Amino acid sequence: MTRIALDQIAHSYLPKPDGKDDYALKKIDTIWDDGAAYALLGPSGCGKTTLLNIISGLLTPSEGKVLYDGVDVTNLPPEKRNIAQVFQFPVLYDTMTVFDNLAFPLRNRGIEKKEVDKRVYEVAELLELTPFLKKKAKGLGADSKQKISLGRGLVRKDVAAILFDEPLTVIDPHLKWLLRRKLKEIHEQTGITFIYVTHDQVEAMTFADKVVVMYEGEIVQVGTPRELFENPEHTFVGYFIGSPGMNFLDCRLDGKYAVYGDTKIPLSEKTIEMAKNINGPLQLGIRPMYIEFDLDGKEGSIPVEVSKIEDLGHCRIVTADLSGNELKIRIPEGVNIQTGTQKIFFPPEWTKLYSDGKLINKGAI
Repeated sequence: MTRIALDQIAHSYLPKPDGKDDYALKKIDTIWDDGAAYALLGPSGCGKTTLLNIISGLLTPSEGKVLYDGVDVTNLPPEKRNIAQVFQFPVLYDTMTVFDNLAFPLRNRGIEKKEVDKRVYEVAELLELTPFLKKKAKGLGADSKQKISLGRGLVRKDVAAILFDEPLTVIDPHLKWLLRRKLKEIHEQTGITFIYVTHDQVEAMTFADKVVVMYEGEIVQVGTPRELFENPEHTFVGYFIGSPGMNFLDCRLDGKYAVYGDTKIPLSEKTIEMAKNINGPLQLGIRPMYIEFDLDGKEGSIPVEVSKIEDLGHCRIVTADLSGNELKIRIPEGVNIQTGTQKIFFPPEWTKLYSDGKLINKGAI
């Protein structure tokens, strides 16, 4: 197992990049701790697979270094890094049995037969593949084939990390949930570093100890699922994570208030202190679940026009208009809200301010 560090990594697919926009990855510095489970989350085209291929050695970065336990491996090929990679589509030998597929990486390294047999049976048991060991891989379902791909990495005791590039895309929803749970169990049992690429926030939040969020070639936040939800450090994180995503309002500061149009929204003292030296446009952000409907005439409440109420069973999503800006508000069952004019309240402790897309009141909770 290995601690992986990316030092000033940047990459362009152009031979002579001219400016920041020509780079698929833009100056990434981050550390992947030994034994942790990470999800690399972001939309298509944000650079997730490029970054994963640089870590594995399938791609050499245009700039920067890749360090394994402090050793520069930037120019080493994948086979010299002891990395296992599981791709979107299973990579295996269809004409071989499951046993031979699992044994292949060990036989290639000249491991003696007794040890090969021992490791194959151990991994097959872990992945629930024992009943299929004598079957040809060709006749198995997509979920079993993906387990074999994973097993080819797990069977090696020297593997530094296992990298997953959207491995459950071709799996049907029910089996996807079962496989994700199995991956989590395997990580807990083996302690191998897992880096799991996905564009699906549910996959990321349920699988990982820490989620690495990418946007336009940059890492915009690394944190636990709770940290990303409660304290998004970039407007993209607020928008991308959560359903519905964070509400945003363009605003300016006026004393202890954020002002949107003629509406004054109270802020916490810590937020005011951190924002007072910020020049330029600001955005206020708040999660739908933290906006409160004011049923008691609370000071600082704001009138809105409720246009739609959607019942999702465990909660309801309210759509409301605030001076031309649409707000989404999540309310629990049992709260009686009707369409038409209502009043809402923004709790200061959950009201965030952003400048140039970045959170200015970090740790305001």
